[in-house]
Amino acid sequence: MNTAFRAVLSPCIGVCTLDSNGLCEGCLRTTSEIARWSQMNDDERLRLMEHVLPAREHARAPFALEQRLREGGDLRRALHPLGDVPSEAGWNHDDLIDLLPPGPLAEAAVLAGLVPRKDGTQVLLTRRTDGLRHHGGQVSFPGGRIEPSDADAVAAALRESHEEIALPASQVTPLGFLDPFTTISGFRVVPVVALVDPAFVPVPEPNEVADVFEVPLDYLLSPDNLRRVEVDYRGRRRVVLEYAWPGQRIWGATAAILFNLRQRLEQLA
Repeated sequence: MNTAFRAVLSPCIGVCTLDSNGLCEGCLRTTSEIARWSQMNDDERLRLMEHVLPAREHARAPFALEQRLREGGDLRRALHPLGDVPSEAGWNHDDLIDLLPPGPLAEAAVLAGLVPRKDGTQVLLTRRTDGLRHHGGQVSFPGGRIEPSDADAVAAALRESHEEIALPASQVTPLGFLDPFTTISGFRVVPVVALVDPAFVPVPEPNEVADVFEVPLDYLLSPDNLRRVEVDYRGRRRVVLEYAWPGQRIWGATAAILFNLRQRLEQLA
């Protein structure tokens, strides 16, 4: 007779309140599973412990991240929903109409990653490698051109983020879109706002990215930290937005996208 015995201990950790889905906040079991635990055989308990509960934990992870994000509730309401990608021209398009190259604009997407940390939400940014032909040395969001193989703007932003800083899609939770932005170089950029797992460790692609850093969202949402700088471009005076973060110059399209985020949040007030 097989006398092997494997005790399967209860997953209860003493936190016995139910969430909105009827699951225990501590062990993720339903009330029925808790009540039946003593009647379950070892196979049933193992299946629950090794398959059912880990799947529930994985499904809950994005929600848990968003709960840690102080702006989470307002943020979703301020964004275009994921199922409704904005199709209009960039919100600044009319200001650039006489500066844009001929022909249709190229479609692009960037990932505006928000990292919930204990001391507040951080915005994930990169500094481009100095030797790049376009935008060398500039601060930017990970992202780039939407390729024919990309399913949509979200897929493009995720692909580019993985290529540039080794950010796995499994550590990203897309939340929605900001308004499209037109660049002088001829791109219509769709910013994808997303939560990024705080455990993510960036690995910059050295041919594209020189540095990866974070800036507090509170700093970027404060009107006192945004400057408007006048520059001459092709015989025209233009206003360029700029944040002076220590050691980094955050300006141009990146600053404008962050300004759009601030505007959309302010419209909810």
